[in-house]
Amino acid sequence: MPQTLTHPPLNVLVLGGYGNFGTRIVQALANDPGIQLLIGGRNEARSKALAQQTGSAAQAMVIDATDANLAARLKAAKVGLVIHTAGPFQAQGYTVAEACADASAHYIDLADGRRFVCDFPAAMQARFAAAHRCAVSGASTVPALSSAVVDHLTQGWQAIHSIYVCIAPAQTAPRGVATLASVLSYCGTPVDIWREGRWQQALGWADPVPVRFPRMQPRRAALCDIPDLELFPVHYQVKEAVVFRAALEVPLSQTAFAWLAALRHWGLLPRPQALAPWLLRGAPLFDRWGSALGGMYVQVAGLDAQGQHADTRWDIAADHDHGPQIPCMAAILLARRLACGDGPAPGAHTATGLLALDDFTPEFARWGMVTDTD
Repeated sequence: MPQTLTHPPLNVLVLGGYGNFGTRIVQALANDPGIQLLIGGRNEARSKALAQQTGSAAQAMVIDATDANLAARLKAAKVGLVIHTAGPFQAQGYTVAEACADASAHYIDLADGRRFVCDFPAAMQARFAAAHRCAVSGASTVPALSSAVVDHLTQGWQAIHSIYVCIAPAQTAPRGVATLASVLSYCGTPVDIWREGRWQQALGWADPVPVRFPRMQPRRAALCDIPDLELFPVHYQVKEAVVFRAALEVPLSQTAFAWLAALRHWGLLPRPQALAPWLLRGAPLFDRWGSALGGMYVQVAGLDAQGQHADTRWDIAADHDHGPQIPCMAAILLARRLACGDGPAPGAHTATGLLALDDFTPEFARWGMVTDTD
């Protein structure tokens, strides 16, 4: 039966709406009857072109995230929700979120920056609670999907001893310069990780280790600095270890990142993220050795409901270069909930635990993604 609306459509602005992730979110929400979509960015031509491509009532909006009058612009356009996709977030403050609170708009971002996400609730709680609006940071693969998987795998458990997560992108999948700059920003820097029941440090992207997947060839994976490393030890009271790694498909690429990490560590390459535009242009040269198949796993060990040792793992495989759809799913799901008047409580949150794995299942099916639980 057609959806019956009991309230006006929610005006949703996708900031960075014609970018790598923004485009996917726009395409997913463009024809939702509960949403009036605005495609925001500094390039009007690109915004208009995407609006026409969707074949919907989506509108272009010329807007700059750094505009001092951002709150007034949002209020004048009657924006009810901003989905902030314009990274990298490692180098940003909370000006967009602050403008949303001042404009009485909800806020969602796709941030993967550790400090940005982990510090967000304390920094933004008072503003959004006073505005009676909700704000969610990290509505992406991590920690939104990763926590949903952990919750699913450990339902009823007495204790969690370790959580290991690995993302393995497809070589030929579309990638954005902001995403590449964000992962390079901690390449070769010390990363705080919970290991052996205490906080230790290891270098980002250094010392890759072998990893295996049920539907992909073996790869090597290296440590990445993400919010989960700080959020999960506390949220899940993990006793031993929380580790997150990324596994590039082409071995030479993984080796190159390890070398960049070494150069940064030795003081010979102070800002590897400055190389992002060049590396992005050169990446297609390696496509002949890669594929369109990517994936992710979450492996958890602990004590189950009967107090017995348990070790379980969840995998997802995304073919046909559909992997970049995964980081967009949490924001799409939360936006639809808010459009129905069913979002998180007023205030500021990380995306940890806000969605269940079953919420993602229709999105996985939409893109032909296959999951395995061992």
